Amino acid sequence: MFKHILVATDGSDLSRKALLYAMQLAKQSKAKVIALTVRPPYQIGSMDMIGVVGGQEEFEAETQRYAELTLTQARMAGEAAGVPVETVQDVGDQPWRAIIECATSNKCDLIVMASHGRRGVSALLLGSETAKVLTHSAIPVLVYR
Repeated sequence: MFKHILVATDGSDLSRKALLYAMQLAKQSKAKVIALTVRPPYQIGSMDMIGVVGGQEEFEAETQRYAELTLTQARMAGEAAGVPVETVQDVGDQPWRAIIECATSNKCDLIVMASHGRRGVSALLLGSETAKVLTHSAIPVLVYR
């Protein structure tokens, strides 16, 4: 079945559920998992999940902390399921491109992601990354709802 699964996660509740589902699928398939999170780049006036962040150093530290927490959850889910997990963190203003590039460069045969991620202003700014991955990926995509 599947041998190498990429799970895109942003730390949202639905994304965590998709991550757990991917671990079950990987365990059944005896597949390896790459958990990927994509941090937004700093831009003047950048906003995070909480609100406006001061300067670039503060923004990068906060997004790094959140990304590490997200990937720690992925590692823990993998350990609990007995699935080997590699974690990858990227920075980019187009997460859908980073997801497809990571899956392609690592020869993944499935991408798993939630139907939608963060809510509020950051979701409006990001747009539907899932829809963009579905549109542009040559690799099969499993959307968790």
